[in-house]
Amino acid sequence: MSERHLIVVIAGGGALGSMARYGLSLFALSTLPGWAIAGTLAANIAGSLLIGLIAAWSVRRLPSPLLNGFLVTGFCGGFTTFSAFSLETLLMAMSGAWEMTLGYIAVSSAGWMVAAWLGWSAGMALFAAKEGVAQTKS
Repeated sequence: MSERHLIVVIAGGGALGSMARYGLSLFALSTLPGWAIAGTLAANIAGSLLIGLIAAWSVRRLPSPLLNGFLVTGFCGGFTTFSAFSLETLLMAMSGAWEMTLGYIAVSSAGWMVAAWLGWSAGMALFAAKEGVAQTKS
């Protein structure tokens, strides 16, 4: 595997993740039109669930560095939006909306942790049947 291949694969995953995030954001905003942060919150919670699932799958199945780079660094990196979360939180705080700011931080943090745990737990259960295969690859 060359560094160039890994970079191309990560970039491709990032592009797909970004497009998926944009689609989710449009859906969230059309579902909750008065709540501008809905897209970011949905993407970060869904991304946390997905990365937990992928991490558990990776432990069980030992994917190639290319596939892992595509999924984790590329797709999940393009899909989640922690920089948008940071900016939205800062703007809310600067506007004096402290209750909304603290609520957004609390709901986001709890949602990400629960989603990552659910993804990990589901992945460990789903991919447990192939544990012997993962151990033989090492």
